[in-house]
Amino acid sequence: MDKKLGKWVFSDEAVSEKLKSATMRGSRFLDSAARAASATFDQKRDLVVIKLENGCVFGFPPKFIRELQEASPDEISNITITPQGTAIHWEGLDAHYRLVGLLNGIFGTKTWMAELGRKGGRATSAAKANAARLNGAKGGRPRKDSR
Repeated sequence: MDKKLGKWVFSDEAVSEKLKSATMRGSRFLDSAARAASATFDQKRDLVVIKLENGCVFGFPPKFIRELQEASPDEISNITITPQGTAIHWEGLDAHYRLVGLLNGIFGTKTWMAELGRKGGRATSAAKANAARLNGAKGGRPRKDSR
């Protein structure tokens, strides 16, 4: 018997084939995707720590995620892993992040990432000041080629 979906009509065989194909693609994705085995908040080190199923461990400071910046340690500790293990979220804070993005250093929108970079560029330290002095003594930054 044919199935009607809006203006389209699909045969039982076509639906069965599409379902089989989608299931295979999903299995291949889950076999190759980074998947979390556990996620915790280490208050002592101020790190969200994610242990992957392959045994690797990844951590990041909660300040990198906009929704966690003003959160209490108890709120940050309330991390949930999706059933497939491919994402983590903080339901009470409405923060949801895919592991592949976090592992690639993507902690939010382009605007948020630009703000993180801007803040990092404004950071000052004795080492940064000393490096600038040494670079200035060498004649400073080389001029761009005008070609």
